[in-house]
Amino acid sequence: MGTSTERADAGHGGRRTGRGRGAAAAPPTSLSPSRAADFMTCPLLYRFRVIDKLPEKPSEAAARGTLVHAVLERLFDTPAAERTATRARALVPGEWERLLAARPELAELFGDAGGGTEGGGDDDGPGPAPPAGWLAEAERLVERWFTLEDPSRLEPAERELFVQTTLDSGLRLRGIIDRVDVAPGGEVRIVDYKTGKAPRPEYADGPLFQMKFYALVLWRLRGTVPRRLQLVYLGSGDILTYDPAEEDLRATERKLLALWDAIRRATDTGDWRPRRSRLCDWCDHRAVCPEFGGTPPPYPLLPVAVPDGEPGGPRVPGQGRMGGV
Repeated sequence: MGTSTERADAGHGGRRTGRGRGAAAAPPTSLSPSRAADFMTCPLLYRFRVIDKLPEKPSEAAARGTLVHAVLERLFDTPAAERTATRARALVPGEWERLLAARPELAELFGDAGGGTEGGGDDDGPGPAPPAGWLAEAERLVERWFTLEDPSRLEPAERELFVQTTLDSGLRLRGIIDRVDVAPGGEVRIVDYKTGKAPRPEYADGPLFQMKFYALVLWRLRGTVPRRLQLVYLGSGDILTYDPAEEDLRATERKLLALWDAIRRATDTGDWRPRRSRLCDWCDHRAVCPEFGGTPPPYPLLPVAVPDGEPGGPRVPGQGRMGGV
């Protein structure tokens, strides 16, 4: 499961639809934890997702994660005494139908694998039912949450909170926080659900960076450093916590500013270099990646070449301007 912010970014758990006919490419104007992670993983991947908006296939794991998040959010609509594991499991099928109605491209995930189409095969019905094992795994993840937290004792201040702020530098940060808890004394806890397993300690920096990103945004918006950052790993039944200090968030801001400078330079020059890693095995864009013998599509933000002798002179290969096209 990717970050919560991906639910605000095109293509989370589904298919990126690609650029509409006639729509002009534009330079990036904001940064989310997901897109920051993309650039740090592979600058070319960032370009493909943010600038080219290349289509991506739906993912069963990401769709299940989105479904589980929806169930955990919806459960808090019920009275505290009714927030039971049984009630939560019962929400899974209905939330899948809601998700499929909002994201019909997710029907591509299963085709006829789920035993046909729900609703008696009506073309206007909710679409193919997922395999029973897929829904059962979602139910198991939901049920495991009750071994980690007691929702009957929680009253979140915010759920699926969209946050956005502009730093003094002009960089706009945005994201979606799964849950914000506020104690009677005003202390803030940021909670993020993960449907995968907790990472080994040497790989914990990525998820923690995401949480510090959220903490930075809330700090800039509200003027108070969140007391605790909490990652709930439903895949392994672990909870990881971190109590940030103001200097942590200042360091995160400096890192984001340096990252944004690198993104601006790449946008300006068109120099988006691929970076091979184990994550390449799951990338949808290998066919157009130079690391695998492919050729990326023409970079849409470089200015049109000017013939020699005309005003403006010839374009220097690879040179562009952040101002776009």
